[in-house]
Amino acid sequence: MYKLAAAFAVLATPVLSNGLEIDVTGEANGTIVIDLFEETAPKHVEQITAIAAAGSYDGVVFHRVIDGFMAQTGDVQNGVMGGDLSRAGTGGSDFPDIPAEFSDLPFERGVVGMARAQNPNSANSQFFIMFEPGYFLNGQYTVVGEVTAGMDIVDALKRGTGPNGSVVGAPDAMQAVRVTE
Repeated sequence: MYKLAAAFAVLATPVLSNGLEIDVTGEANGTIVIDLFEETAPKHVEQITAIAAAGSYDGVVFHRVIDGFMAQTGDVQNGVMGGDLSRAGTGGSDFPDIPAEFSDLPFERGVVGMARAQNPNSANSQFFIMFEPGYFLNGQYTVVGEVTAGMDIVDALKRGTGPNGSVVGAPDAMQAVRVTE
């Protein structure tokens, strides 16, 4: 009887399972699969899935890749392959900035966080994937998800050798980004 009641309780609770599939091209080639945490950061997940569904992440480069730390992408204004990438990392999207949704989830390897300026409420479209734990980010940046497949692709991304980890030359890019359910 208890098992049936527990199963019913699970079925009665809606399960949100949005995610992203990111096809990467460049030095790294393959697909990164991300599970998004709608319950932890609903506003952030809503915005990045809207940007992905519109196709705005397609062709956007990994502009900042710091070995042992993280890989950053998502600048749909200034980080599009084929454009002038000298300002990559300084833009956002046509959507407004998002208020912080900090949680107690730690920044472990494979965790996806939202990039922002100094203002905690300035996240917009850019996000980063952790290569290694970065606990100093805990409670300072919004956790939006985690990589569930393709960490080997993340590990293969071209590293930045420019100022603040900026990628010099031809960076890897998100060729196509799909929202999954």
